[in-house]
Amino acid sequence: MKRILLPAASLVLALAALPAAAKGDPDKGKALFYTCTGCHGIADYKNAYPTYRVPKVGGQNEQYLVAALASYKKGERKHPTMQAQAQSFSDQEIADIAAYLSSLKPAK
Repeated sequence: MKRILLPAASLVLALAALPAAAKGDPDKGKALFYTCTGCHGIADYKNAYPTYRVPKVGGQNEQYLVAALASYKKGERKHPTMQAQAQSFSDQEIADIAAYLSSLKPAK
């Protein structure tokens, strides 16, 4: 029984020590997203270099957006413009942007 309790107690303590995910503010996220609208807010927009269709991100899952922006910020996802943008945001600002975008209806 003690063999089970010690690891379980350790896990509970470890989880409690993790930082809580920032809760996003959609109103602040809307203001922050303004600069992103030039690419992500135009229907059928294609980037000039490299050539690819830029995704509309409105209506996307909030946790996915946070994870994607955090990955760009850390350099784990490769795209120079997105990396530069994400690196300019704090974790709270990323949460705010994700809260705003996830509140929108998905593009059709």
